[in-house]
Amino acid sequence: MTTDEQLMRKALELARAGIGLVSPNPAVGAVLVDASGQEVGSGTHTYEGVKHAEVLALAQAGNSARGATLYVNLEPCSHQGRTGPCADAVIAAGISRVVCAMEDPNPLVAGRGIAKLRASGIRVEVGLFGLEARKLNESFAKHIRRHKPLVTLKSAMTLDGKIADATKPGSERGAATPATEGARSGYHWITGQVARAHVQELRHQHDAILAGVGTVMADDPLLTDRSGRPRRRKLLRVIVDSYLRIPPASRVIQTAEHDVLVLCSTADEHARQVLEAQGIRIQRIAATPDGRPDFAAIVQTLGEMEITSLLIEGGALVNGAALASGEVDKVYLYYAPKIFGGSAVPFIAGEDLRGKAQCVQRFELHRFGEDFALEGYLRDPYA
Repeated sequence: MTTDEQLMRKALELARAGIGLVSPNPAVGAVLVDASGQEVGSGTHTYEGVKHAEVLALAQAGNSARGATLYVNLEPCSHQGRTGPCADAVIAAGISRVVCAMEDPNPLVAGRGIAKLRASGIRVEVGLFGLEARKLNESFAKHIRRHKPLVTLKSAMTLDGKIADATKPGSERGAATPATEGARSGYHWITGQVARAHVQELRHQHDAILAGVGTVMADDPLLTDRSGRPRRRKLLRVIVDSYLRIPPASRVIQTAEHDVLVLCSTADEHARQVLEAQGIRIQRIAATPDGRPDFAAIVQTLGEMEITSLLIEGGALVNGAALASGEVDKVYLYYAPKIFGGSAVPFIAGEDLRGKAQCVQRFELHRFGEDFALEGYLRDPYA
């Protein structure tokens, strides 16, 4: 690995340290190295910290920044936002070379920062570990360009595509969805401990998690981020509940701290008052012809709330509705080496996807103990 690669790796690591602390901004890390190869500054952007990674690195370096090389995973900004343009700060500091992994997908920047640096005489190189950098900030890219969150459908299932067996009450109707807390079947987990631990890491990477009321009634999940990592704002727990049937005694409701949003299409006034008295936010959402909350409207609403990433952990009915809506960008599907057979709950129910078939592209396979997961895209977040 060359020195450039090593230092860009470090910039990416610094950027990842901002996950959970940066939304709705991008995750950015920066490293400064002087002409002798000595590291003189570094920085990680956090939303509460306001200052961008490049500015933090420059401040740490002081006069040593003159003639230095800056490694950063995202193009230095060129516009006035909560802070001044980073490109101007880089120029003023006398940096001689900038190595950045990718252009900024923000339409207000989109190459303008690079152009400004080059116009000032700074040598700029773009593209080192570009794919990793794009993946790191794909939710920011989707939100800044489309004003919608990146939508990831997560599920855990057997090799024959079952998310629960038929022994749990309601499961034969596709209502029971133990996949939400790591894919339990009745009282048995489908996936192993390693995969379940990774689910918490996946939750930590998202602004919001969504499940249907059937999941809450059948499995009583918490739907919380238990990764142990710090967050700037709590994981927003979104429950799709057309008729406000969610039990006030459920764990989601009992643990609510202004981090639970219930989306309904028809609201019973008494049920609304009971839930709101417990600190639950209730919001009506546009309904489909069959009375269910419309997924496109859900995604649009969350985008307006500056939710940049949504993790769907629903059951068969929610999975079907989400995929049929065309709003899912990405899937993360965990598989356990088990087979349940035809009477068990399928991955998708309630929707006929004929004519709406979608191909998973650019997929990767990950191993988690005895289990594995497929991570892939239904559409490009940068499109």
